[in-house]
Amino acid sequence: MDLLSFFKWLNDSIFAVPTTLLFFGVGVFLTIKIGFLQVRGISRFIQLVRQGLKDSDKQEHKGTINSFHAMFTAMATTIGMGNIVGPSVAIMMGGPGALFWLILYIIVGSATKFTEVVYAIVTRTRTNEGNFVGGPVRYLESVYPWLGFWYGSVMIFLFMGWSALQANTLAQVFMLEHIPAWITGLGLSLITLMVLSGGAKRVGLVASKLVPIMFVGYVSFALFILLKDMGAFIAALKLVAHSVFSPASAVGAFAGASIVQTMRIGIFRGIHITESGTGTSSIPHALADVKNPTDQGLLAMFSASADACLSFLSGMIVLVTGLWTQGVFRSTLVYEAFKLNAPVLGQYVLLISISLFVLTTVIGNSFNGVQSFTALLKNRWVKTYIGLTLVSIFVGTLLHAQLIWEMMDTMLTLVVIPNLIGLVILSLKKPEALQVK
Repeated sequence: MDLLSFFKWLNDSIFAVPTTLLFFGVGVFLTIKIGFLQVRGISRFIQLVRQGLKDSDKQEHKGTINSFHAMFTAMATTIGMGNIVGPSVAIMMGGPGALFWLILYIIVGSATKFTEVVYAIVTRTRTNEGNFVGGPVRYLESVYPWLGFWYGSVMIFLFMGWSALQANTLAQVFMLEHIPAWITGLGLSLITLMVLSGGAKRVGLVASKLVPIMFVGYVSFALFILLKDMGAFIAALKLVAHSVFSPASAVGAFAGASIVQTMRIGIFRGIHITESGTGTSSIPHALADVKNPTDQGLLAMFSASADACLSFLSGMIVLVTGLWTQGVFRSTLVYEAFKLNAPVLGQYVLLISISLFVLTTVIGNSFNGVQSFTALLKNRWVKTYIGLTLVSIFVGTLLHAQLIWEMMDTMLTLVVIPNLIGLVILSLKKPEALQVK
């Protein structure tokens, strides 16, 4: 049994049913626990947005950041490559029905994200320098110290894996333009090293300014592709609906999948895209200058609507163009669709967008990994971890695309389980913290 077969067997046979029930079930449980805030909290969210726009230039308290800045910092690592590549990978692995489960998990999982952010703020502490520190490790340690240690130990490897996954996707795209994978890996590794070493800090700053512009370009071309053939668009919607509760039969490059596999793959892609369940997005939210933790939780919850919208567009592009039934498994379907249906300009808009998204996300994940490693091992062996991160980025560009996705699903399972256990216990012990004031 080769590595791909092993991880596929592990995810589809051993982990499939328990993880699907746990991940989706906790989302449903927390949705009920917070009283369906995805609907009930819309008016409060609108109030927060209006107030946030008025107070955007307000001076924050020492050790905190503006609540909107915290939200956009968290969104920086969720909106981007995941929304572009994740849905197409879900469809390639689980069939059209996986897109439905992906979107549904983003909606249900937003309750998980709300809960993560609230407890991250409730349990945050101040350092001697006056800065706030909070996140999954902190609130899990408040439940059981071993939960925090379990989570933190695996999380440092998840950050490395996420960087490798992003690098793999960029390498796959550049290979279509005849750029060898090792060159992509070497370039990303060097830029990441420069940033982690304290130099080239403007790379992330410049990219963060350009990403919104590139994203508008992405959405515009995506809508152009989808709406130019309404018949194909409607047919794709019907295909998704038909595949939700029906085993997905093999079609072209797609090998077929059971209902459970389709659900699992859609849910896992939803977690990769939104980080709902991993707890990582609660770390910047824990720095927010807010009186009511639930207000920040609402901002985090409704930020997932952008993920849902963009994921829907990306998934539908793959279905409308029919590329998911052609060739072998790959993570470049959306780029191929742009290249075929929005030639020249659309192709390069997406190419630049993908490059910027990968660059900022790899830098962000690598930095978060170093910070987590430093906190876990008290500043020991930090350079070793940085070296391993750079190696993982380079090696990630050389691995088979499906193998690295399957490996990341296994690692994701090991991270999400302790986080969800802790969230359920906290919601039962401290339910009053989740009540919107």
